[in-house]
Amino acid sequence: MNPMTKDTNPTDSCITREQMIRLLNEDLAGEYQAIISYIVYSQVLKGAAYTDIARELEAHAGEELAHAIKIAKQIDYLGGMPSVQAKPVKTSNDPIEMLRADLENERETVARYRERIQQAEAMGEFALSETLRAIIVQEQEHEIDLSSALNITVPLPKEPVAKKAISTT
Repeated sequence: MNPMTKDTNPTDSCITREQMIRLLNEDLAGEYQAIISYIVYSQVLKGAAYTDIARELEAHAGEELAHAIKIAKQIDYLGGMPSVQAKPVKTSNDPIEMLRADLENERETVARYRERIQQAEAMGEFALSETLRAIIVQEQEHEIDLSSALNITVPLPKEPVAKKAISTT
């Protein structure tokens, strides 16, 4: 195997510490995005139909902050510097569009953390994988809450990129 391939393909299950730090910083930026979106959305959702979900989004903001702290702690443990940049937050005047944006972000987060768990275990970083497992439980609960608020069935999980290449023949 070409060593350059290993360094440039973060979807491989065996990655370097530096790659894991970079990927965790991307995840941290996603957690910051979630904190911001949940704070904003919880305050701008108006009307009786959204009272309960607005309260739930406030709670989600606090949980996402706890996730960000855990991810930052793991980045520091691995010898990296936690990122200070959030991914962009989608805003809208349409409450359904806001909730759908949050749902899609949660789906992407769950898929990323599933992949990150496999990578952490391949590296022998079992404490990191356990930390991510605890986070993913709450992220899936957020996904369920948002799907319920939108009155839609929770979509099937997104498969990690590495799994899509497996043939069924």
